[in-house]
Amino acid sequence: MTIPPSSDRKYRRSPRTPLLPEKHGQLFEAQESGFGGASFSGAVFNLSTTIVGAGIMALPAAVKQLGLIPGVVMIALVAMLTKSSIDLLLKFSRASKSATYPGVAADAFGEAGRTVLQFCIIINNLGMLVVYMIIIGDVLSGTLVDGVHHRGVMEEWFGEHWWTSRFALLLLTSLLVFAPLISFRRVDSLRYTSALSVALAVVFVAITAGVVIVKLTEGSIKMPHLMPKLVNQASFWNLFTTFPVLVTAYICHHNILPIENELKDPTQMKSIARNSLILCSIVYVATSFFGVLLFGDHTLDDVLANFDGDLGVPYSSLIDDVVRVSYGIHLMLVFPIVFFSLRLNLDGLLFPYAIPIAFDNRRFFLLTAALMGFIFVGANFVPSIWDAFQFTGATAAVAVGFIFPAAITLRDNNGIATKKERLVSLLMIVLAVSSSMVAVTSDIYSIFNIEQGVGS
Repeated sequence: MTIPPSSDRKYRRSPRTPLLPEKHGQLFEAQESGFGGASFSGAVFNLSTTIVGAGIMALPAAVKQLGLIPGVVMIALVAMLTKSSIDLLLKFSRASKSATYPGVAADAFGEAGRTVLQFCIIINNLGMLVVYMIIIGDVLSGTLVDGVHHRGVMEEWFGEHWWTSRFALLLLTSLLVFAPLISFRRVDSLRYTSALSVALAVVFVAITAGVVIVKLTEGSIKMPHLMPKLVNQASFWNLFTTFPVLVTAYICHHNILPIENELKDPTQMKSIARNSLILCSIVYVATSFFGVLLFGDHTLDDVLANFDGDLGVPYSSLIDDVVRVSYGIHLMLVFPIVFFSLRLNLDGLLFPYAIPIAFDNRRFFLLTAALMGFIFVGANFVPSIWDAFQFTGATAAVAVGFIFPAAITLRDNNGIATKKERLVSLLMIVLAVSSSMVAVTSDIYSIFNIEQGVGS
């Protein structure tokens, strides 16, 4: 008998029990082994960890370009649009009785829709994980910015050796940290590491705020630009390159239904999404505000790279190390929860009619090893996190976060969309497509100008 595609698994539901795939799938395996369902707090931490990844490090640079007031407004606006798109995804997953995001897309657009969405999720998650590893490499081994080498903590502590090189440190991190964490078969197994990762993100914000407050009392902080600084046409178009960064910072849709599928009470998912978005928005606004106040026009694309010199406060060197190490550990703990969704969608794309990957050890470990190898190579060759954010944010992230939920709503095979939801979906698509096109055009324009400048 032919097994239906894993991304189209159906479920039955009752108010007090989690979603149940019919005798095959990840959650059924978990329940058979005595798993009683994930808690509300565990789900909030897992979803918040999915959201607060590397995006937090690029947001200060984005707000620097936009200006403080427009930057904070844009962070809040993207959060509200993300909440709307998640609500639409949850509504249509219940109507189509699909336990995965690709399953919802298949219900609306058939196999072609499922395949395109899975491809977008794979591109988005691969890009994000490459960014995570790049930042971890920057923290441990340092990075080169505008010809200046910003030293990593391992170089500062032990000097330059082969084992403090970027390649060696990322290899050790992959084998000793990532390999055990990405071996879990259930997303709820990561709830404790997710809680710790969120706490470490808050520690980063608290330390940055503390440094800013000390410098404010000393009068050594300059007022940042409240509005964008436009000096020529290029600076105007550069404003649009921040949109992919803002979009990427909130992408979590690929983990919404996997998290819901493991809940004790699936009806809590909307509240979980709301609480997670509020928490992450507070962290994002605080990070951007204090980061721009602290570093001003010198805010780098990866703000962590700013924490390698004298901050102008007592114990500056210690604070630098604490900030970088804590956020490096945070990203190490975020990595497995994004990897979880990446592996699940790649398996669904390559083996749509195979038994669930949780039951096939050989397929599980082969896919895991192949993906880790690709991410490791990418992290050693992608020049900066800004490049990675612009690529994934302007393409796959926009499709996953906004275009697909809106398109599914406008398609409305189940006849449940309200007039307001249709209008919001139409607005979402127009904003997403137009902003992405302008962002990509701006990137090409910037690259062309750079090449012209080099040539002259």
